[in-house]
Amino acid sequence: MLEKRRSRGEIQPFHALLLLLLLSVFPSGTTVPSFSPFWFISEPQDTLAVRGAPALLNCSAHIGGDAAAARVEWKKDGTFMTLASDERRKVLPDGSLLIGQVVHSKHNKPDEGTYQCVATIDLGSISSR
Repeated sequence: MLEKRRSRGEIQPFHALLLLLLLSVFPSGTTVPSFSPFWFISEPQDTLAVRGAPALLNCSAHIGGDAAAARVEWKKDGTFMTLASDERRKVLPDGSLLIGQVVHSKHNKPDEGTYQCVATIDLGSISSR
């Protein structure tokens, strides 16, 4: 079987396609965003809360380099929480979730569940365990 050898420096079809895709995403004169180290400093832990008392679920993320601060959001039972209109729950500046007064009764358990912290920067997101 005869093979055509490629000369050094010749662009292979796959590499040309990849180069064209990159050029269409990052036009001439733009810089490709660089990777910044990104990880959790603290994550929420299993917590036992007392009815009527506050509860704090810790979460904070570290971002290396010149990256802007991470945006922290919370999920409860797999669904993002809407906290803008919630008077009892709020995200603190470090990303932790404060529940001002835990509600728990025989038929009403709105604070019981599995919570997850999600931190996001321009290049992606990380989720707590």
